[in-house]
Amino acid sequence: MRRLLLLVTLLLFTVGCGVVQSSEGEATDAAREVARKAGQRLYGQHPRTAEEVGRSASGIDGVEVLRVTGTSTHDGDGVDVVVRTSGSGYEGWLAPEEVVVRRCFAVRVSPGSEWGEDPRDVDCPDGPALTFAPPPEPPRLPYEELRAKLPRVPEGGRVDEAEVRRTLAALDPDPAIRTEVKADGGRVGVLLWVQGDGFDAQDCLLARVGPGSTEVWVPPRIQRMPGEGGCTVANALDPKPSPH
Repeated sequence: MRRLLLLVTLLLFTVGCGVVQSSEGEATDAAREVARKAGQRLYGQHPRTAEEVGRSASGIDGVEVLRVTGTSTHDGDGVDVVVRTSGSGYEGWLAPEEVVVRRCFAVRVSPGSEWGEDPRDVDCPDGPALTFAPPPEPPRLPYEELRAKLPRVPEGGRVDEAEVRRTLAALDPDPAIRTEVKADGGRVGVLLWVQGDGFDAQDCLLARVGPGSTEVWVPPRIQRMPGEGGCTVANALDPKPSPH
């Protein structure tokens, strides 16, 4: 009995000294963690406008975007996004009750941002969460046209890189479609691609022209994810094996 009383006294002393975190503090930390993970999702080195950053942030579960400042990630100090998130903690010993808080944090997105850096605590701006128009549809990559127009070179023949380049120019692709051409080992590789958002699979089209063979294809989705190297002219010349 004395041991139980001593334990209860020790617990009360610990709570009284503030060693045990309050339920509101626990909930605030949970809300901050949501904002920190949002910052990780937004982290990246490729340039984006403030609208693109805000749109991306608004699509993250548990995140409301209340304010976006700045012009682009590579302009000045980058883009600051004020997000509102929620977190929960529990109070009470015998019958714990959930405590839910909503807090606001500022997340900076720029080349100088650090991966996983803590967001800044800020006051929540007045007004509702911002909404963003859906991004414009990316231009269609000219798969059929490219397949029909690329030169066919007979076995033992020589591939003319200049002719391949003229073929691409004659297709007059949308300005948003970028092209790369590279010759190597008697073959010519072609890449057509559209700038992605850095998170989802990129749209791209590959082609290879060689003696006796002209191929056009879209790499598997897993190879088109950021960092996988599927949307490169090197992959056109020497394709990665398809994932099983």
